[in-house]
Amino acid sequence: MTMVTAATQPLRPEFVPASFKSELKPIWCKGCGNYAVLTPIHKALAEVGVPPHEVAVISGIGCSSRIPGYCATYGFNSIHGRALPIATGVKLAKPHMTVIAAGGDGDGLSIGGGHFPHAGRRNVDITYIMMDNEIYGLTKGQASPSTPVGDLTKTTPYGSMDRPLDAASLALAYNVSFVARCFVGEGAHLVQTITEAIRHPGFAFVHILSPCPTFRGVDEFKEIRQHIEFLPDDYKTDERNAAFTAASRTDGKISLGVFFREERATLVENADILSEKAKAKGKNTIQEIFSQFMP
Repeated sequence: MTMVTAATQPLRPEFVPASFKSELKPIWCKGCGNYAVLTPIHKALAEVGVPPHEVAVISGIGCSSRIPGYCATYGFNSIHGRALPIATGVKLAKPHMTVIAAGGDGDGLSIGGGHFPHAGRRNVDITYIMMDNEIYGLTKGQASPSTPVGDLTKTTPYGSMDRPLDAASLALAYNVSFVARCFVGEGAHLVQTITEAIRHPGFAFVHILSPCPTFRGVDEFKEIRQHIEFLPDDYKTDERNAAFTAASRTDGKISLGVFFREERATLVENADILSEKAKAKGKNTIQEIFSQFMP
């Protein structure tokens, strides 16, 4: 069976960003970086041209995990840290769907951290957008897995003593087939990168620096902007070692861009191969098993 993905879908010019915008009004704090992520998602989906009813947005718990409610697509606001396994199930059950998983650094790097490497090694054909504000915002300002050393939070009143995790470097170590980093202050770059991620045939991870003005301070946006630097035009995205170097710089700069990409068999493609083997032996295929649980 030939799998239909966002990369192979014919363009549908009748869709515009508003086609993917729900009637719900976002209720994030004033100045939250997540506002600057929502519109690029709508624009990227319009650019790719998939119909809203063939898109599913799955999230966990947290400020950024409200996103499914703000998209006029299928959506599921799940439990803490479980966006990736649920998104994987959606893709296996409905391979033609364009599936986006969305969440924050707390959701994806703590309780959900164990799902990240397995989504990478399986190369599930979904796009995973992580909005990293280096704090637990929804639960009122506790230190998260990406909080910098020394930062004062509700749970680290004398300064955080733990070294922060870098999500992009982790994705590279987990053999994710598309790894990128963006900043909410660069809207055009966000749209371009999310569009490329959706079109990528495989597991695409987009790490987005999304400041929290409430618990990280109103100057965080300016602070990040002073350190960002786009990858050079001649950067090669097929060299994993170079990608590690670019993602985890030690000179105080923060690289933005697509660090790495490669095409290899996806989870659904491999599942189809196993289904054919099972069918040859008179066993139920994966889709036949799923059909038993559907109306």
